[in-house]
Amino acid sequence: MLRPKSRLFYSRVVLAAVLSTVWFSPGVLAAGDDPIEDIVIPIASPFDSRDYRVLTLENGLQALLVSDPDADKAAASMNVRVGSAQDPDDLQGLAHFLEHMLFLGTEAYPAPDAYQRFISDHAGSHNAFTAQQDTNYFFDIEPSALPEALDRFSEFFLSPLFNADHLESERNIVHSEYMARIRDESRRENDVLNQLLNPGNATTGFAVGSRETLASPPAGEATLRERVIDFYHQHYDANVMNLAVVAPQPLDTLEEWVVERFADIPDNGLNVPTIDAPLVDTDTLPRYVERQSLQDRRQLRFYFPIPDPEDEYRAKPTHLMSHLLGDEGDGSLLAVLRNAGLADGLSSGVQRGDGQDALFTVSISLTPAGAERLDDIQATLFAAIDQLRDDGLADWRYTELRDLSEQAFRFQQHGAPQQEATRLSMSLSRYPVEDVQYAAYRMDAPDTERQQAYLDALTPDNMLRFYSAPEVESDAVSPWFSTQWREQPPAQEGLALEGLALPEPNPFIASDLALIEGQDEHPSLMIDTPSFKVWHMQDSRFNTPSVEWRVSLQYPDASYSAEEAVLTQLLAGWLNDSLNESLYPAWMAGQSFSAYPHARGMTLSFSGWRDGQTPLIEQAIDQLKTAEISEGAFDRVQYQLQRELVNAPQSSLYGQASRTLGEALLSPRWSTAELLDASQRLDQQNLENFRKRFLGGLYIDAMAIGNLDEALAQEQAERVRSKLRPRLTREDIPTLSPLAIGTTSSVLQPHSTRDESLVLRYLQGRDQSPKEQATISVIAQWLETPFYQQLRTEEQLGYIVNAGYSPLLEAPGIALLVQSPDVDSETVAAHMDAFLADAGEALEQLDDAELDAYRKAVHASLSERDTSLAGMANRYWQATALDEIRFDRREELANLALEVSAADIKAAWPELLGHQLDIRFNPGDEPSDVTPYREALTPFAERDHP
Repeated sequence: MLRPKSRLFYSRVVLAAVLSTVWFSPGVLAAGDDPIEDIVIPIASPFDSRDYRVLTLENGLQALLVSDPDADKAAASMNVRVGSAQDPDDLQGLAHFLEHMLFLGTEAYPAPDAYQRFISDHAGSHNAFTAQQDTNYFFDIEPSALPEALDRFSEFFLSPLFNADHLESERNIVHSEYMARIRDESRRENDVLNQLLNPGNATTGFAVGSRETLASPPAGEATLRERVIDFYHQHYDANVMNLAVVAPQPLDTLEEWVVERFADIPDNGLNVPTIDAPLVDTDTLPRYVERQSLQDRRQLRFYFPIPDPEDEYRAKPTHLMSHLLGDEGDGSLLAVLRNAGLADGLSSGVQRGDGQDALFTVSISLTPAGAERLDDIQATLFAAIDQLRDDGLADWRYTELRDLSEQAFRFQQHGAPQQEATRLSMSLSRYPVEDVQYAAYRMDAPDTERQQAYLDALTPDNMLRFYSAPEVESDAVSPWFSTQWREQPPAQEGLALEGLALPEPNPFIASDLALIEGQDEHPSLMIDTPSFKVWHMQDSRFNTPSVEWRVSLQYPDASYSAEEAVLTQLLAGWLNDSLNESLYPAWMAGQSFSAYPHARGMTLSFSGWRDGQTPLIEQAIDQLKTAEISEGAFDRVQYQLQRELVNAPQSSLYGQASRTLGEALLSPRWSTAELLDASQRLDQQNLENFRKRFLGGLYIDAMAIGNLDEALAQEQAERVRSKLRPRLTREDIPTLSPLAIGTTSSVLQPHSTRDESLVLRYLQGRDQSPKEQATISVIAQWLETPFYQQLRTEEQLGYIVNAGYSPLLEAPGIALLVQSPDVDSETVAAHMDAFLADAGEALEQLDDAELDAYRKAVHASLSERDTSLAGMANRYWQATALDEIRFDRREELANLALEVSAADIKAAWPELLGHQLDIRFNPGDEPSDVTPYREALTPFAERDHP
């Protein structure tokens, strides 16, 4: 399916090598006596107006400073080149446990929530992760609070307390984090894979840790706290740290702040740890392995040991074969397998890089028919590899990829400051200063000898074949994620499928990349007819000749019944599937298309260069109108949808709870069970008939935002109208309406097969007025940190604990969530009750002076600028789905938040507590029938108000 994803596959590969096992929880040289000296700055895009400075402090710490005057958040990230690979054998998970402990107080700020509370009170967020060879700490915050935030952040690396009072509680939280992920398929597969790799390689250990692996050592040995402190002093050192700061302040100011706060981090002369043991014992290959999946999903992966290509980033010798094996166009490996009904997805690239070795991986998502022909699929893969050896490494192919990469680098859009800081700190830890920004895009020239060497590693004798399916059973069980697996005898000789062909030169490469001057403040209505409305906004602030088009095809019966809802999803799925091969070269060239279903119909989304977008729009609409829906294509998209619905009870528990909340409080909505049942009654002819009805009764909203003038937007819009001929009005389309929670507290259970317990408590506001939305937002901000601190840190109820503003359309509300591995939902609910009672008492003492920080935090959050064209387009596009279409709503709410008083909050609080809905789950609970609950509710707009 054509869907938005990174066009630079190797940029994903670089991070995959670093983040293959990630656990989340909250150029310059020294010169003489000078603490720092500027020598070189990173290569940047010609449209990157930010200022850069790289410092190396006397203690060895390297810092990258980015001054972005337009940033409305400041952010910092510290990457430490130490991770789970450095865990001692008798304390697996210690690096991750240390990461947790650093958040729990320092000598300068001893309170265990001092850092978190300061960040939250100043419109910020924070987190950290531990990977195999990295630990990364990051935050963002309102810019004026950056110096004080850096005060607190730097103390992590100067004077952590390793709080003895919270040692046991944090060990329990690490265990909760482990249990929250124990059914994740990627981690289950990785657990088996670690048994097959070289046990002497340090990346094959148990990264997250548990109560068992982090248990207190026997009497007479060093305590757990002493071991944590020893690990910190043995491995944390300024020489293995890289700091990135992105903020609106000038470079000189940022330099002063960084030097003052980070120059005293100890310099113990450490070097970045290296891994010498091979990742794979090649004498054990080839191997054929099967493992049991919990989800109804069949996957075939081929792992080939190769040298880690990270240091060869300038030539990227693996990129061309990754691109060609992962191609999805006509004649590609995926196209041949799809046309034979054997597969519905494929990817390839480098994984598990440890600095010395890595795995080149080809991953294939199978249909049930494909699961019966593994040997034929393997033979077809090696036929594709042989084809690369014959004619795949031609220089023109490398040049084409290099030119596309240079286009992407030239017009790259920077993410949010926190995202940028984290990316840059990791990049700084791996690449020379000049390539910190450029490394992921850089392709100097083809190194044919190295390309051939990597390609020569892709042989049947140098392979680990890994098949995953629910029907696999075995007595062998992986140690940490309890995955059944078994080794199989070597494969039989398979029969390669016919039809493989290498791609031709890409015809979609844009040639007109000139920027059109002109900037609109917000979208304006360009076409306004009863059946067709189009908004347009010309934009040049992102310095990219790109355009975002959204076209919403609205049909009155799209959600009338579960069958119609399924048919809407199948039609969108078929459109994506049917265009995948023909439009894959367009995606490679910077154009993307996707169709996604929603309650009113489906939206066609076009993103990419202005040049060449018109024929893409026409092709997608022509396909929707006239292309044959073949039986094979219908079977494929029906199987994909049913697989998704069947696997829903295995997905994240908090995600299931959120779906149940939506099913209960939004109308119309259908449960996954109802949709699955309906899907089994439909066939190809049903979809053909639905397409005719759908296209015969449309109302259309559309929007074009980006670097295009009104004349081009008008021309493209008229083409859409002439092809689709909408004839209904907005009034003909039923609305998606929020429902009002009654005054009697209710409990619903999601449909889940997970082993954890959960409570999602939803508190609903009084009305949809902007004033009420602002008031509930401030209350949520006020609750966020104390809820986390009490129920997670102090009471240790679980790892996933949060409170936040969570509106349903324009109906304001607050969601309180706790997911626990071993505390039942009734006990969790009782703790929530106690917390809310204490919050009510604290509320009585709240005054406007104390409230000010929370008002400002909400205001700052709502005032953040868009950091990408797509992000801005999506925000404006969402506004068109509301009854009153306004593009200044966010600004209005930001200003209203500053006016919320303590009296407003005290008036709203009883009403929040009086309209609650709990989504609760304990393992084995029967799912609720949500329909009777929903049908007893009234529309939120009709709710009686005090």
